[in-house]
Amino acid sequence: MDEYNRFVDWDKMDVTVQSQDAKELTCTEFQELKQLARQGYWAKNHSLRAKVYHKLISNIPCRTVTPDANVYRDIVVKIVGKRNSSSLPLPEFVDNSLVPTYCLNAEGIGAVRKIILCIANQFPDISFCPALPSVIALLLHYSKDEAECFEQVCRILACNDPSKRLIDQTFLAFESSCMTFGDLVNKYCQAAHKLMVAVSEDVLEVYSDWQRWLFGELPMVYVARVFDVFLVEGYKVLYRVALALLKFFHKVRAGQPMESDSIQQDIRAFVRDIAKSVSPERLLEKAFAIRLFSRKEIQLLQMANEKALQQKGITVKQKRQNVHLAVHAENFKSEIVSVKEMRDIWSWIPERFALCQPLLLFTTLEHGCSLSRFYSHSEGHEPTLLLIKTTAKEVCGAYLSTDWSERRRGGNKLSFFGTGECFVFRLQPEVERYEWVIIKHPELATAGSETESHASPASSTLSSSSVPSDPSDRLSPFLSARHFNLPSKTASMFMAGSSECVIIGGGDGQALYLDADLNHGRTSHCNTFNNQPLCSESFQISVLEVWGFRD
Repeated sequence: MDEYNRFVDWDKMDVTVQSQDAKELTCTEFQELKQLARQGYWAKNHSLRAKVYHKLISNIPCRTVTPDANVYRDIVVKIVGKRNSSSLPLPEFVDNSLVPTYCLNAEGIGAVRKIILCIANQFPDISFCPALPSVIALLLHYSKDEAECFEQVCRILACNDPSKRLIDQTFLAFESSCMTFGDLVNKYCQAAHKLMVAVSEDVLEVYSDWQRWLFGELPMVYVARVFDVFLVEGYKVLYRVALALLKFFHKVRAGQPMESDSIQQDIRAFVRDIAKSVSPERLLEKAFAIRLFSRKEIQLLQMANEKALQQKGITVKQKRQNVHLAVHAENFKSEIVSVKEMRDIWSWIPERFALCQPLLLFTTLEHGCSLSRFYSHSEGHEPTLLLIKTTAKEVCGAYLSTDWSERRRGGNKLSFFGTGECFVFRLQPEVERYEWVIIKHPELATAGSETESHASPASSTLSSSSVPSDPSDRLSPFLSARHFNLPSKTASMFMAGSSECVIIGGGDGQALYLDADLNHGRTSHCNTFNNQPLCSESFQISVLEVWGFRD
């Protein structure tokens, strides 16, 4: 262990990492490595972990010219000079990030700053990388000298495998990852998300802390366990662990008063002190119990969020508008929902559209109860928001991800389309957002004869809806096929429209059916779910509105 002893303050380290017998790692198969990493095979032996890290990082495919240890030895004196390393100024791209000590000694703490400055010299294209200090501080534990640590970090930064994302190095990549994390929280941590919406004016600002939880606040023994798996499995692991942290925060703090006036500060404090409530093993167990979307699906969602930011010109750090103030009280007016209710809906929609402001496209009070006018005012807008108020004072609606013009692909027959971002919700008498389901049978699009024979399309749709057991049966639940030139027949289908009716196959067994006159509607509710129905099984529409999204 002596060769990896130089930068470590062993008085601050857990003694268990010093007392384990030496092991060897001989496997090279990915699945076996993945299993061993998750089990913590090399977590209890400092020297073995160092050797495993070197092996994994040396196998990362890199640019042809990647700075190595010799480059560091050549440039460090020129860059650092005779300045005190502990007070060296950090480059702007670390964004005033915490420089964690992770049980490093004084030499190690100074080495972090020296290596960051040398990386800034060799990677002028890095414009935003707040995770870098933490990664360097961790790898110094498992490096023989500064030059070796520099080389390992450079290999991680210079990875050129397009399918292997490691560390964000631009503000665009970082910000889109925050939006993607927000989307995943909205999907997988709804109870925690509801709490964030209730206590925070800007949920995205809270979620923008997600990398800081991992690379800044999390104690060293936890970070190392996460990094073990990260080097084997990649970026998706970071999302998993951050989601697990949020789940534990909500579980431990549910019902308790906030400890500060900021939910951000409360979460940071919880993560710093996580050892009081959750072990590293339990944290990882929770993280891998989440049935997260595939790596490809998350990659597509990230691309969509990056595209949304680019279209708005947000590619460098700037003061972001409060996304929940996108619904301005002074210029928002609906006959169905209040400003507060619209902001709640805004907290459910994908982050890339939460940057936009609501735009009223159609209302039965002004445009009449005509399905053709409904289509003509809604077409050309993607996504849209449907709001309905019944004569019984019930309020429900749907977020619809796809342009209604897509219905024409089926000709005169009922045609299904849409993506898994669609969902239905209820605001009155109680608030409920229903998870999406997937209509797996495109042949339903040819079921026009059933509609004409007065069969209930909502019932027909729902009875053929199911959640596929194999995620490979479907496209990304977030994005439509045409965005990425993928075969349309593999797309998820949620919306249907014809000259006779509108059908929205929502979630948790909910489906919504509207007649052509837009005066009447029906819902269908699958009895296998415990949720309350969207609204009355048969209802009369008092007001219907369609909202678009304005930049």
